[in-house]
Amino acid sequence: MIQRPSSERVFSIFKELNAIPRPSHHEERIVDYLCQFAERLHLEYERDAENCIVIRKAATPGHEGAEPVVLLNHMDMVCVGTNDPLNDPVVAYTENGWMKAKGTSLDADNGIGLSMSLAVLEDDSIVHGPMEVMATTNEEDGMSGASQLSKDFLKGRKVINLDSEDYSTITIGAAGAILQEHRIPIHRQPAPGGKRRWYRISFEGGLGGHSGVDINKGRISAVVLTWAILAAIYNEYDFDLASLQVGGANASIASSAEIIICVPSGETAEYVKAQQEMMNEWIKEEYKNDAGMHCTITKCDPLPTVINKEATEALLTCLEQIPQGVVKMSETMKDTVETSNNVGRIITEDDSIMVTTHTRSFIDADMKALGDDIASVFASCGGNSKTIMEAPAWQENQQSDFLRLTSDVFQDVLGWRPRPIAIHFVLEAGFFVQKFPGIEMASIGPHIVEPHSTSERVEIKRIDDIWQVLLELLWRMS
Repeated sequence: MIQRPSSERVFSIFKELNAIPRPSHHEERIVDYLCQFAERLHLEYERDAENCIVIRKAATPGHEGAEPVVLLNHMDMVCVGTNDPLNDPVVAYTENGWMKAKGTSLDADNGIGLSMSLAVLEDDSIVHGPMEVMATTNEEDGMSGASQLSKDFLKGRKVINLDSEDYSTITIGAAGAILQEHRIPIHRQPAPGGKRRWYRISFEGGLGGHSGVDINKGRISAVVLTWAILAAIYNEYDFDLASLQVGGANASIASSAEIIICVPSGETAEYVKAQQEMMNEWIKEEYKNDAGMHCTITKCDPLPTVINKEATEALLTCLEQIPQGVVKMSETMKDTVETSNNVGRIITEDDSIMVTTHTRSFIDADMKALGDDIASVFASCGGNSKTIMEAPAWQENQQSDFLRLTSDVFQDVLGWRPRPIAIHFVLEAGFFVQKFPGIEMASIGPHIVEPHSTSERVEIKRIDDIWQVLLELLWRMS
C-alpha cells in the first residue's frame, strides 16, 4: 500500500457542511454548495428536479479502463434539538477523541460520508477509476430523492455507500420501511369557563435515538408516556386537551413531549398534579436504560380553545391499539429485529391531530400488512392515512467479488475483517437495486453513536480509519 493523504480535509469540509442548515425537504442551500463545489473543480454534474446531484470525475490518467465507481451519500440531516432548523448551523466540538455538537444532533449521519466523497473529488493525488459522487435528498424523511431518480441518472454499477454507522461492519442488507401520516379530524371549541385549572405536562430528557437502530434498546418513547398519562386521567376524570406536541422527527424515537390540558378545579386538579411523581417512579422502575426521562407538571396560562372530546378519545384509542416498538425478532438473523413500528411525531394542527408512523421489516409483505393494519385502526376512529414513503428491503449477494474485495481491504489496511450485517433501518439501496439493474453495493462508514439525537457523536480515529480504507479500495478498483 502506498502513502495516502490524511483525512484533514474531510474535517474541514464537514465544518463547511455544518454551517449550512439542511433539514429534509429543505436542501436547496446545500445542493447549491455542491454545484458550486463541482464548478470550482471544473467537474461535470447533474441536478434533478428533487435536488439530487451527481458529480462526475474522470479517471486518474492511466486508469480510464476501470469499471466506474459510485460514492453514495445523502445530503439532508435530522435537526434534533435545533431551535430553527432552517437557519441554525451545527456547532461541533471535540472531546476525549469524539466529535459532538452543542445541544443538537451532529449530522455525522451522513455528513462525514459526504465530506469524504467531496475530499476525494478535490484531491487529484488519489488514484481512482471513472467516478460518480452522488448525494440524494430527503433520505431521512421519505427518501423521495432516491425513489424519483431517473433510470439514466447513474452510470456506475459498483456503489460504495458511506452511510453506515458501525465501522467494524459491512452492511449488506437493510429493512424496508413505510412512513405514514395519519390525521384525526378535530373541532376546536371555546375553552370551558368556570373554575378550571390549566396544566402543562412535559416529558424531557429521554435518550431518543434512531427508530430503527435503537428500537430494541429498552428506550422509552415520549409517545408511550403521553398515552399513559392521558389515559390515566381519562379513566378517572373529565379533562380537555388543548395542545399536543410529541417528538421532533419521523425517524426518531420521541424524546420529549408537551401537553396542555385543562381540568376542573379541586379533586381532578389534585389527581393531575399527583401524576408527576407517579410517572417518574414508573419510568425509573420500567425503563432503567433511559433514566434521564422525567415528567414535569406545572400550571400554565389558559388557551382560547380546546379539542373536541371525540377526537381526544380517538387519539387515545389509536395509540392503544397500534403496536409501538419491536413487533417481531428475526428467526434467521441472531439478535436482529425483523419487524417494528415507531410513532415519531404527534402534533395538534388547526383541524386535525397528525400522527406519523414508521413501519420497518426485512419482509416486504409483513411490512405492508402492518402498515395496512395501522391505517385501518385510524380509519375505524374516523381518521385518514396517507403513505409518505415506501422503501423496499434490500439484501446483497454475500458471495460477491465486490464484497470480498471490500473485506480484503479492511484486512490489509486495519488488520481485521468487518462483519457482514443486515440492519433494521432503511437504506436507499433498495431503490437503487430496483432502478439500476446489475448494481452492487457495500455500505461502510465511521463509528457513529446515538444518531438522530442530541447525544450523536462520531469517533475521530475511526473517521481516519474508514478514510484510509476508502482510498485503498478506490485504488484497487481502479
